[in-house]
Amino acid sequence: MTEAIAVIGAGIMGTAIATRLLEKGHRLTVSDLDAGKVAALVERGATAAASPQEATAASRFVILSLNHADIVNAVVFGKDGVAEAASGDKLLIDMSSIDPKATAEMSRQLLSQTGMGWVDCPLSGGAPGAAKGRLTVMAGGTRDDFESARAVMDDLCANYTLMGPSGAGQTTKLINQLFCAVQFQAVAEAVKLAEAGGVDAASIPQALAGGRADSNIMQEFMGKFAARDFSPTGRIDNMLKDLDSLQSFALKTRTPLPMTGQVTEIHRLLVAAGLGPKDSAEMMRLLDGTTRPE
Repeated sequence: MTEAIAVIGAGIMGTAIATRLLEKGHRLTVSDLDAGKVAALVERGATAAASPQEATAASRFVILSLNHADIVNAVVFGKDGVAEAASGDKLLIDMSSIDPKATAEMSRQLLSQTGMGWVDCPLSGGAPGAAKGRLTVMAGGTRDDFESARAVMDDLCANYTLMGPSGAGQTTKLINQLFCAVQFQAVAEAVKLAEAGGVDAASIPQALAGGRADSNIMQEFMGKFAARDFSPTGRIDNMLKDLDSLQSFALKTRTPLPMTGQVTEIHRLLVAAGLGPKDSAEMMRLLDGTTRPE
């Protein structure tokens, strides 16, 4: 069924989500501060909106793909924001990765002010997963809103799971990011060890397939890391943002995360070296002894 959908935020993920929805035949309205990114989606069939308010007014579902909670808050509650065109027959689907507590608070505020529901839907699978409709999405919200969002999620996801009330999806995403960040570092170190031992690092995923060390991250990224393929699939500074949120949550709950702490600081070093906007494969530069961005 064709739906009227807004996508607010046309970065790497927002563009991939929007492109997939256009391919599935949905009527899409796009809003972003970068006119060039919006124009690229307009060429594929989307309609440009001058503001989040305008995008919301034209849509039944409003997808956010933004970098952090402050931006989400400004887009939803700021001037010409989502809330100014919100109503009880619309649903906000936040596919950003942000703080669980902030999510729960903003969800309550939007519902009380406008009647508009909110489902936090952080994702795993990156732009390639969105392009194929194979994302994993961990959701937080009411059961009714979760089911309503299927009109959009069924075209984006292979795995769509309700984890609990508002904010539960974001908490689960922090756990997902813990696994991803630690595994990215493990892949980078494994590549260096293979190279030091004269083993073709790109052959490791096939050799270990089906064993206990196997993982989607190893299969997808070890060859990329070994080839020093720095083409964008996800930004290092976005991962650091999630790791900082994770560490903050762990501090509040007195949860020890020694390995995650080390990986967080490695990401901080990469950002300090100017590699924040770059792909996770840039982790190899640190192990190679060069951290200068190209």
